[in-house]
Amino acid sequence: MDWTSVIVALVTAAGALAGTYLANRKSSALIAYRLSELERKQDKHNAVIERTYKLEERTELHEEKLKVANHRIDDLERKMG
Repeated sequence: MDWTSVIVALVTAAGALAGTYLANRKSSALIAYRLSELERKQDKHNAVIERTYKLEERTELHEEKLKVANHRIDDLERKMG
């Protein structure tokens, strides 16, 4: 085996390692970006769910107040009539 074959093998191995490292680095960066975007979307979704829950509570409260007001009106109408 002559020295040129060894040098070519070493250069090839170094190139392969460098290519693998750069590909993994780019892939990791893409995964991190996509994960952060997913977290952002999940935060938006959770905010919508929280607002919806609060709106449902307020709606139930208003419905209860409306029932009470209707009962009062019925009672007043019975007293008047």
